Amino acid sequence: MSADDEAVRVRVSGRVQGVGFRMWARDEALRLGLTGWVRNEADGSVAALIAGPHTAISTMIERFSRGPSGASVSAVETKATQLAEMPTDFRITG
Repeated sequence: MSADDEAVRVRVSGRVQGVGFRMWARDEALRLGLTGWVRNEADGSVAALIAGPHTAISTMIERFSRGPSGASVSAVETKATQLAEMPTDFRITG
């Protein structure tokens, strides 16, 4: 991670649970060199924190809007966030 890295919280809504979304998100994030986490939420959405270069984050947000096959994404909400410490890997949590 470099000083130019950013962090964004993401909430993906639609049919995004039970379709392999978290594993897909982890694989895509790792391909892009991003760190952070992804988890299912009680309301049926998927939440994520993605950190890394701006270009990779933008690409991941575009990919979130499509999701894996079987998913039907209705909305992707993003919010830039400041972190005291950047994550060092990408995990499926919760």
